[in-house]
Amino acid sequence: MDLKTATALRRLRLVSAPEAVSFLLLLVCSVLKRTTDFNAVPVMGMVHGVLFILYVIFWADAWNRTKWPLKTAALYFVLSVLPTGGFFAERKLKRAAEDEVIASRARKEGVVNA
Repeated sequence: MDLKTATALRRLRLVSAPEAVSFLLLLVCSVLKRTTDFNAVPVMGMVHGVLFILYVIFWADAWNRTKWPLKTAALYFVLSVLPTGGFFAERKLKRAAEDEVIASRARKEGVVNA
């Protein structure tokens, strides 16, 4: 994996958890708006919107660089629109990055997959 691909995956991973948190906070603010006089929906809506747009941009960049199959790319996109999906995306991306580091080290040491 080259540096630009690793950077694209890292950016996607770093924005996925905050995007999930902002989505959950937006849902809480929506409930509070309907049940109390507290209305933070405009602020949280904007914060979540910016984070979602960043997620989609970073997702598209990662898909372009990694050449994911359509199924994998669709999975990461669907995870972005689920309330806690960003947490799962972050975990899967972290695991994939760790696996790539292990594979890279094995290639450097000349270990061949059996």
